[in-house]
Amino acid sequence: MKIDSTLEFYNKNAKEFSADTLNVDFSKIQDKFLSYLSPGDLILDFGCGSGRDTLYFLSKGMNVEAIDGSEVLCEIASKNIGIPVKHMLFQELSEKEKYDGIWACASILHLPKNELKAVLGKMILSLRPEGYIYTSFKYGETEGYRGKRYFSSFTENSFKEFITDFSTVIVIDQKVTCDVRPGRENEKWLNLIMKKLDIV
Repeated sequence: MKIDSTLEFYNKNAKEFSADTLNVDFSKIQDKFLSYLSPGDLILDFGCGSGRDTLYFLSKGMNVEAIDGSEVLCEIASKNIGIPVKHMLFQELSEKEKYDGIWACASILHLPKNELKAVLGKMILSLRPEGYIYTSFKYGETEGYRGKRYFSSFTENSFKEFITDFSTVIVIDQKVTCDVRPGRENEKWLNLIMKKLDIV
């Protein structure tokens, strides 16, 4: 993540960001992701923000570890969901075949694409064979700052090209949706579910 201003933005605006996102209904996509998993599976909420998705997954009988790069959001999310949220940057992920699913909702999009590729590699390594990754990006081809925050955007074709170096994952579901937050309906998002292949 671009630490200089993106994390600073979330630290300064954590309370408002949590209030704006905690109660947003995201169940259609959450349930789609869960349809590939089994009750009790371990999910990493990779950039958990307000903790909304961790809270939902816990309510569905999943085991969840939550991390975020914003110290202030970690404190708020811990209170929202009732479990500790680990303060950690995406680049610090170092697990090996630990998680059944990784949920990266509107989170790793804050990485420049040259850093994103390395982080995606770490995510794949930390996933068990036949595990799943959900992630989402603003729809388009741009990369750079929007206000104080850095964003990397993709279309279906550009993301397919982006992951050609990763032979152990395939995109199994992709959908373009509108932003679910009130007043943001004109913003488009690319939602992706990838599967890690069990390759010996």
